[in-house]
Amino acid sequence: MSDTDSTVPATATGATTGFTTVQDGTVLRITITKPKRKNAIDYDTMVALGDTFHTAAEQREIRAIVLTGAGDDFCTGADLSTSVAEAQRGITPDMTMDAANRLVRAIVDAQVPVIARITGAAAGIGVGLALAADLVYASEDSYLLLAFINIGLMPDGGAAALVAAAAGRPLAARMALLGERLPAPAAAAAGLFTAVVPDDELDAVVQTAVAKIATGPRRALELTKKALNQATLSALDTALDAERAGQIELLHSADFAEGATAMLTKRKPVFTD
Repeated sequence: MSDTDSTVPATATGATTGFTTVQDGTVLRITITKPKRKNAIDYDTMVALGDTFHTAAEQREIRAIVLTGAGDDFCTGADLSTSVAEAQRGITPDMTMDAANRLVRAIVDAQVPVIARITGAAAGIGVGLALAADLVYASEDSYLLLAFINIGLMPDGGAAALVAAAAGRPLAARMALLGERLPAPAAAAAGLFTAVVPDDELDAVVQTAVAKIATGPRRALELTKKALNQATLSALDTALDAERAGQIELLHSADFAEGATAMLTKRKPVFTD
């Protein structure tokens, strides 16, 4: 099968979404392609990514999916620079949260293993996208960051369950409540990353894992993944529901309006609630 490279259009708006897909034999490689925005993703991208994971996982010829970001970063969360335009189009916080939750669920529920290749920042929902994967390989300069609290929001993307499932409640609370970055070596030590390797070795390490999975028994891999998720992510749906309800409330708050404005104008926010 020859390689194919396509940018997936948003079905709802006709806008171009910020990722590409390349099918290489039995492997689908998905790359978020907004390096100028540090691969922050908007509503259309979340919807189309969810569609892509759902469709790919049902194709019997696909045996592995690799998710990564173009440029220096993996994904820095939701793209707040698009929020005004999205609101004008009728995109509500409810719709945004539903798209985010559906995307994370699509990665977790994919019938084939998903491998995250992490460079630079995995922040905001980028943390959820990374940790929803089955294998997470990261470069030495990468880090995780749940900075929601710094703009008056709470973690989403299933982070409450995904971080705690691997690293425990104390680290999850530290990341969520203090909004501090967690460097790759610490993330690996806590069980959040499969491995951390030098930048120039990352692609080779990812490819070794991909090659093994791509030639493995598809049904056995599917059932193994399902059993592991049932044993470790039983709280994911509860976390997604709680994050959805809380985030929708916070997205309407004065503190979020202040936090978002402060971030975009590069000043310190003054919260009042």
